[in-house]
Amino acid sequence: MRRRLGRRALVVASAATLLLSTVMVGTASAHGSTIDPPSRNYGCWERWGSDFQSPDMATEDPMCWQAWQADTTAMWNWNGLYREHVAGNHQAAIPDGQLCSAGRTGGDRYAALDVPGEWHATEVDNDFTVTVHDQAHHGADYIRIYVTEQGYDPVTEPLGWDDLELVADTGLLAPGEGRPENSYPLNGVSIDIDVHAPGRTGRHVVYMIWKASHYDQTFYACSDVVFPG
Repeated sequence: MRRRLGRRALVVASAATLLLSTVMVGTASAHGSTIDPPSRNYGCWERWGSDFQSPDMATEDPMCWQAWQADTTAMWNWNGLYREHVAGNHQAAIPDGQLCSAGRTGGDRYAALDVPGEWHATEVDNDFTVTVHDQAHHGADYIRIYVTEQGYDPVTEPLGWDDLELVADTGLLAPGEGRPENSYPLNGVSIDIDVHAPGRTGRHVVYMIWKASHYDQTFYACSDVVFPG
């Protein structure tokens, strides 16, 4: 199994690339994402950030491969996928087919995350826990978790709003609420959200909407899962 970055320094191919990645991670270090099951770009960074130029990725993890080729900064900035001034009107701000990129926030930076395919998926039961990491103790007006309806095929279909069912809503979370994390690269708090998603089998997408409480700034994430059966 390929080495992960979780608890050690970032290793890259050259000093120039190291400098670039350090800048990218640093600029987004005050934000967060879904880390379990991992969002598509966090998972790609976690699995391949230390070896992102490896040709093995093309065959071992092809969806991550196409994402790295499209824009490497989407992975270095795994914690910066957000939109401002949405005012809670998520469907108006984000068109169908662009949910994973938050409506192409940042231009085309995160566009590859919208591509349907066999993304690396985490095995879960119909009762499972979603963990969202809040790096800078923003808190939340709410974190909402959605799971795709049975019958949706994430391998072939772009994700649309009608494919989702709301399965959890945290309501208000105070800044700093959650489990402290002191290991690189997290260094914030992790929020565990219990989810009940009956009637699902096979591949699905978990969609996270996190409205930060400090500002009209909303984070989004797609995570891939596999239910039993």
